[in-house]
Amino acid sequence: MRMFKAVGLLALLAIAIAFPLVFPNPAVTTIALFALMFAAAASGWNIFSGYTGYIALGHAVYFGLGAYALAIMCQDWHIPGGYLPFLLVPVAGLVAAAFAIPLGWISLRVRRHTFVVITIAVFFIFQLLAFNLTQITNGSIGLGFPIPIDWFGNVNNFPFYNFPFYYVTLAILLLAIAISWWVRNSKYGLGLLAIRDDEDRALGLGVKTGPSKLAAFVISAFIVGMVGATWAYYVEAIYPDTAFDALFDVAIALMAFLGGLGTISGPILGALLLESTQQYFALQLVSPGYYLIAYGALFLVVMLLLPRGIIPTLNERWAKFKVTRLQRQQDSGAIVTALPTPGDGAENVDRKEEINL
Repeated sequence: MRMFKAVGLLALLAIAIAFPLVFPNPAVTTIALFALMFAAAASGWNIFSGYTGYIALGHAVYFGLGAYALAIMCQDWHIPGGYLPFLLVPVAGLVAAAFAIPLGWISLRVRRHTFVVITIAVFFIFQLLAFNLTQITNGSIGLGFPIPIDWFGNVNNFPFYNFPFYYVTLAILLLAIAISWWVRNSKYGLGLLAIRDDEDRALGLGVKTGPSKLAAFVISAFIVGMVGATWAYYVEAIYPDTAFDALFDVAIALMAFLGGLGTISGPILGALLLESTQQYFALQLVSPGYYLIAYGALFLVVMLLLPRGIIPTLNERWAKFKVTRLQRQQDSGAIVTALPTPGDGAENVDRKEEINL
């Protein structure tokens, strides 16, 4: 069984690597790129919120911090276009993680419902700071980036423009998956799940709830910050209202809930479904607002049919199917063993005749 899973995962990885080579159409690769970006961001968000039960609605702060960190580094260090900004993406993620340490330490001192309110307040504070700290962020004018190049070294080679961004984002997604898998299968992850189920009981069992939550929060911010930096370099210009966007928080939370909160593959599946659908509707529908209606309607339908998310619901139904099939097999086996085998009746008759004689 493990071998089949390993083969399946390798096949999915091969498909992801070969996808832009097989479908080089810029429209297709753009949809795939944004789907991977949101998949990585939702997976990073899930490492904290999915495993601890603390719903964070302020991760756009770390998305924006990663974006602005990369833009400021490129501007102050006079970094030209090309591949050099990609090398600074992890540094931008570390900047976001550094901000997450004090912010997480403060906000995680409260419990779940108050924590949600604090994350929203922190988001609006940073958005206002991005507008007003003009000496750093350039205010509403925004910051620009050097012109990227494709992996052949050409500038503005549109058919292959998405390729380097695609593979950098894929690498971030694979890192998020690896961390999520480690958390899910480690003692540390069991502590996070215990916090999600009952934090007071987890504290009584010896789980260091404060440091555990803070570590997951910082890791989550690091991944989201790298996604923000990659996105910023892709769009070549950032502004406070786009880098710090409240819809980003709602989107990654919905993707994780749709696919399955607290699972490894759930946020990825939710992002691939919702972001691909959103991008498709945005391209196909004339009015820019209609795709939001279709996007919301699709989400409502799925949530009504699969309230726990796609992955947990499918796992639950598969488990029920296996239990039902096993019970049927046991019932049929019991009936068969209860029936007399051929010849039993004749032997019993002979024994009765011998006793009567």
